[in-house]
Amino acid sequence: MFYILWSCLFVYLINSPMKLNVTEIRKEFPILGREIRAGVRLIYLDSTATSQKPLSVIMAMDDFYRRSNANIHRGVHTLAEESTALYEGAREKIAKFINAASARQIIYTRNTTESINLVAYSWARANLKQGDLVILTEMEHHSNLVPWHMLQAERGIELEFIPVTEDGLLDLETYKRLLSRRPKLVSFTHMSNVLGTINPAAQIIHLGHEAGAIVLVDGAQSVPHFAVDVQSLDADFYAFSAHKMCGPTGIGVLYGKAALLESMPPFLGGGDMIKEVKLRSFRPNSLPHKFEAGTPAIAEAVGFGAAVDYLTKIGMENIAAHEHEITEYALERLEEIPGVKLFGPSADKKGGVAAFTLEGVHPHDVAQILDRDGIAVRAGHHCAQPLHEKFGIQATSRASFYMYNTKDEVDLLVNGIYKVKKMFG
Repeated sequence: MFYILWSCLFVYLINSPMKLNVTEIRKEFPILGREIRAGVRLIYLDSTATSQKPLSVIMAMDDFYRRSNANIHRGVHTLAEESTALYEGAREKIAKFINAASARQIIYTRNTTESINLVAYSWARANLKQGDLVILTEMEHHSNLVPWHMLQAERGIELEFIPVTEDGLLDLETYKRLLSRRPKLVSFTHMSNVLGTINPAAQIIHLGHEAGAIVLVDGAQSVPHFAVDVQSLDADFYAFSAHKMCGPTGIGVLYGKAALLESMPPFLGGGDMIKEVKLRSFRPNSLPHKFEAGTPAIAEAVGFGAAVDYLTKIGMENIAAHEHEITEYALERLEEIPGVKLFGPSADKKGGVAAFTLEGVHPHDVAQILDRDGIAVRAGHHCAQPLHEKFGIQATSRASFYMYNTKDEVDLLVNGIYKVKKMFG
């Protein structure tokens, strides 16, 4: 009996998230110690736009430039070999982080936007024709809308959208009805950058596959905040960016199933994407290099790998648990403020995002006044203009949270909003 009880306790302990030591974590992010003005410390609540960077990432990139900087793959000297090892080593780390079957399935891009565009320009232009249906959602970032608008204008494809309900969830019954029209592609965000909604990705993908569709997932807001397993999800394509997950700007990833990537024509021409070039012909390189033309963002890849190391050390389950606690507290505190309207579902169905309006005050004014107290929030339509129109508003203010945020910072945000209310009467 004792053995059984201990075994159960052990299983519980190893599967339970550990409480983060946020005080120690904050020491690893130099910018969080900054004062915006004399005596006004930074309260950074804009990680949905871009996360801050730990010292380990900054130092990894600095060390690369100090010690190993060289172009990759073709050089046989020491620096070239070191640079190549670091660049490809980061790819291996990223593949493991999202549980890709092979590093060959990890294509470096500039960001999530370019990853989605790669699919639109390469896979879609090779496989979609006039009248073919692509299903998107009403909560998409512009990066997962505009490429398909452009293809619609070019090829005459049809676009349909899964509606967003009043409580910020996807209407999956409508999705099922749309699937009866046999779409060729379904593309959706794993987590909304406005509502914070965490969509049931595995279910959406499974239903899409049953209807014969290829499925692309925008993971820009998911991969930084909770564990993502692309094989378990069975995603055909999965896109995300380094800068939202403690890494540098200027580099992202497109994951794709190997068979799909092998079948796709190159996206750009030149440099490392070729195996052989003649005056009148060329042969493209093998994966992943087929899609990586020209000198890549080598230092940024090194920083990306260091960011993955950092997140792995902290533990994605621990990060997700901390963010849930902060988000739950933030929603409770914000709901207390007269005139504040929150958008999106309850904390158990969303990530660390709180988008809101304040009655009688423009969201940009809210953000500017909060900045006087060092509180950094985002204001606008957050590159999701159709979603804001859905709710009959032009813009929202948005506070977003990460592993380094605290309840005290939420309290300062709330106090700041009360100041805004007082200023506007």
